[in-house]
Amino acid sequence: MGVGQQNTNRQQDNGTEEWDALKGDVGDIAGAAVERSRYFIDSAREQATDYVDRRKDDIAQSVADFATTLRESTHSFDERPNIRAVVDTAAEGLEQLADSIRERTFADFFNEFEGVVRRRPAAVAAVSVAVGFLAARFIKSTAEDLRYDSMNAGSTQGGQGRARQQGPQGQQRSQSKASA
Repeated sequence: MGVGQQNTNRQQDNGTEEWDALKGDVGDIAGAAVERSRYFIDSAREQATDYVDRRKDDIAQSVADFATTLRESTHSFDERPNIRAVVDTAAEGLEQLADSIRERTFADFFNEFEGVVRRRPAAVAAVSVAVGFLAARFIKSTAEDLRYDSMNAGSTQGGQGRARQQGPQGQQRSQSKASA
């Protein structure tokens, strides 16, 4: 074996050793990054769960307060026992709902919702379409009201322009309100 061949073999061995060391370093860095990301995800999940649990307690208290108010309002129905019984039953149902909200975790609610979606996809789709339709109507109505209010605000600031600016647009607005 010549000297040149020995140098080539040493360079290959050094290159392989360096490559293995580099792979080990990259593996260590990747492991540390995965560990930190797991910590970050766990921390974020914990904070989100804490937030939802706090809000859940607020919602449960609001439902319980509404049930109490509803029950207190039955005093005006003393001469109508049937109405009072219906209102008391509704208040009792709301109190049970508040207790259920307090006792269950967010995961329980999510799992139950997921179960309903899986059991009745058509009903969920119908409810989603109805909610979407109502939201669109609300947004459209709000946008029309804002547009009408801004037109009126602009015309009153112009001093003389109120009668001139209302013209056909003002008539169209009153017609659309009458038809809605």
